[in-house]
Amino acid sequence: MKKKISKLPFKGTAEQEAQLKAVIAENCHDKSNVMVVMQKAQDIYGYLPIEVQEMIAEGMGVSLEKVYGVATFYAQFSLSPKGKYNISVCLGTACYVVGSGDIFNKLSEKLGIGADECTEDGKFSLTACRCIGACGLAPVLTVNEDVFGRLTVDDVDGILAKYAD
Repeated sequence: MKKKISKLPFKGTAEQEAQLKAVIAENCHDKSNVMVVMQKAQDIYGYLPIEVQEMIAEGMGVSLEKVYGVATFYAQFSLSPKGKYNISVCLGTACYVVGSGDIFNKLSEKLGIGADECTEDGKFSLTACRCIGACGLAPVLTVNEDVFGRLTVDDVDGILAKYAD
């Protein structure tokens, strides 16, 4: 699955940039530490926008292509920000055969975003996962750490309403 690049503008702070520069300074002596720097950068920013990838490439003395290649190869890295509430819909076999695809599509329609995207207000992000190990509750979705199971498309509005702060 190809990773989506965020359409939202980058909103990094000077404090975050200072943290990243400190991480780079600790690791720039060894180019093999690029992935370590990327992991710490994602901890700082929550994702790896192109602006952060450029800082890493320049600071570590490697090409932007190398950084981007690592970011797109490993599932642990995200090129899009996560919302305050990250909704993850299980599309594994047990969930999918009982309607999780329809639930995902309904969420996408209601939120106006697709897979691996974030709403403009930063409130919700939507991802698909393969299996969360709750097959007995299929279909399942999570909102951050909250698990919702035995869902139908009709449950979507109620779930979203719980996070309407």
